[in-house]
Amino acid sequence: MIFIGIGGNLPSKLFGATPDVLQKALHAIDSKICRVVRCSPWYKSAPVPLTRQPDYLNAVVEVSTNLPANELLSQLHKVENQFGRVRSTTNASRIIDLDLISYRNQVIEPKEKNGLCLPHPRLCERAFVLLPLFDLAPNWVHPVNAKTILNLINGLPKNQRCERV
Repeated sequence: MIFIGIGGNLPSKLFGATPDVLQKALHAIDSKICRVVRCSPWYKSAPVPLTRQPDYLNAVVEVSTNLPANELLSQLHKVENQFGRVRSTTNASRIIDLDLISYRNQVIEPKEKNGLCLPHPRLCERAFVLLPLFDLAPNWVHPVNAKTILNLINGLPKNQRCERV
């Protein structure tokens, strides 16, 4: 299974409010890059780390593709650019964020494929990834640390606010 995290917390002049941006991005991913198999429910979450930024809207999407992981990530970055993603500082607010969370349980170290790291290196720390991933794959096991997704969720910091919309 291949999972992509999708989220954002800023509106777009071209594409509208965050829910509209993310729905249109899902359509772009489905029609150009791969096939969207399923999408989790949407979650509203506070920024991580906690700041005064607006809340984010997040989901996890299961996709099917023949593209290798590094090419899929490259295509996801192109979609981000089409939707006006500006990369400024780490953890800055953004119109859209597309992350390759897990690709067929492959383990790729960051130096192997142009900075690609699989599974996503911070997924274990983020409720806005783990909760929607659980909705799609309740039996998923982290391929590096061998923890079940429930164990990962139970280990999240208690101060993360993340609720299903």
